[in-house]
Amino acid sequence: MRQRNSVSYDSGHTWPPPPTENEETETQRAERLEQEKEAKRISDEIDKAIEQQRQEMKSKRPQMKILLLGQAESGKSTMLKNFQLHFTPKAFKAESGAWRAVIHLNLVRSVNFILDLLSPNPQFNIPTSPASSVIVTRFDGLGISQAADTQPASFSGPIIEPTDELKRLRMRLSPLKRVEEMLSKRISADDPQPSRKGLNSASEVSVRSGSGWKALARLSHRTRPQSPNELEDAGRVIEACRDDITELWADPLVQKGLAGNEIVLQEQSGFFLNEVSRIASKDYVPTPEDILKARLQTMGVEEHHLIMETGQFSTESGREWVIYDVGGSRGQRPAWAPFFDDVNAIIFLAPISAFNQTLSEDRSVNRLWDSFYLWQSICTNRILSNMTIILMLNKVDVLETKLNSGISFAKYVTSYKDSPNDLEHVSKYLKAKFTAIHRQHSSRSRKLHIHLTTATDHQATSIILVRIRELILTNNLIDSDFV
Repeated sequence: MRQRNSVSYDSGHTWPPPPTENEETETQRAERLEQEKEAKRISDEIDKAIEQQRQEMKSKRPQMKILLLGQAESGKSTMLKNFQLHFTPKAFKAESGAWRAVIHLNLVRSVNFILDLLSPNPQFNIPTSPASSVIVTRFDGLGISQAADTQPASFSGPIIEPTDELKRLRMRLSPLKRVEEMLSKRISADDPQPSRKGLNSASEVSVRSGSGWKALARLSHRTRPQSPNELEDAGRVIEACRDDITELWADPLVQKGLAGNEIVLQEQSGFFLNEVSRIASKDYVPTPEDILKARLQTMGVEEHHLIMETGQFSTESGREWVIYDVGGSRGQRPAWAPFFDDVNAIIFLAPISAFNQTLSEDRSVNRLWDSFYLWQSICTNRILSNMTIILMLNKVDVLETKLNSGISFAKYVTSYKDSPNDLEHVSKYLKAKFTAIHRQHSSRSRKLHIHLTTATDHQATSIILVRIRELILTNNLIDSDFV
């Protein structure tokens, strides 16, 4: 508030003091009181205008914009959900019911994926031998190259030869094919074609940009009377199949067949086969952990507006953050460029657990090599030379599981040579490689912020997100000449 012209120096007195009665006539006194009244009115009006301007400035604070980049299945959407869960918990909880159908669909697609392995005519191709499709990443100096030992061959006939009991299970679980079709149609409202299954994305379903959350919202707020019946029917079928699903997943032949073809469903997003009894129950309500694990692939660019509910400072509450989640498959990457010059920060996610995997859209490309290639293109881009860039080496938990199981990192990254095959040394190696690419290809010197992350671990990720938000806010103040 502005300071008044008159101030109190002790009880009952003001400075400057008014004229004494002997010095002031009635007319003068009336004029003085009128002037003081008018001065107070003007002062109050000024104070009101200042406060109104302050409130308007507060409400018109510039949006904070973040762009999430990375190849498909790198964890971008999971990181977005972490932002929502930590900074907008009320809004996150309000949307949680819409994820029930997505999680059911993830579960059903995993089951149907296994049933396809038992089928005489599988719906996908698979290498005849794991060793026949090794795509290795090589470093020539700081350059990156890759080579394939041999090309994968298609596989005909059942990938897992079913026993009589597995054949009976396949028959009893056949209604889940129809459930998958219905749920896919309800979620992908404007594109009812189901996603094509891949060996690394058994449970995945895709939605086009602009239709994802709009379609999900329709699942929670029905306008058509038949819609609830469809979803309730799907839930009843899943519940009725619960014991058979559990038996299928526990079958030793199924587990042996998956392991023999290096198919590890447990490492994939949207894996819920270990929790069938809970998720297939009639009264199932998704937990935050379930939602973080759920898989819904973004096709195109999704724009998410988050109104901050929590923050270190009260002034941050109510600020709008806009997060762009863009599709990461090769065909969608040209859509990234228009956002480069209008964001405050870029968060680049590299799934370092994918060193022994290939891209779903191009089986000749190693996924780790692709992350290095993408990272190099981001560092080289001159439009981004002044941009705050945060690198998240994601899926550390999956990387550790793979290394502990005996999968050799050096087999796929030849420059690693004879170094220890453990998380500490492999993660240190990868941090050094990403840092070297950043240093060599950035047009100007800038600090690189690197975090090792497991996006499905909300507690650990929350600590990192708070640091990231503080970093972005600080850099934004510096860019605005406020610091």
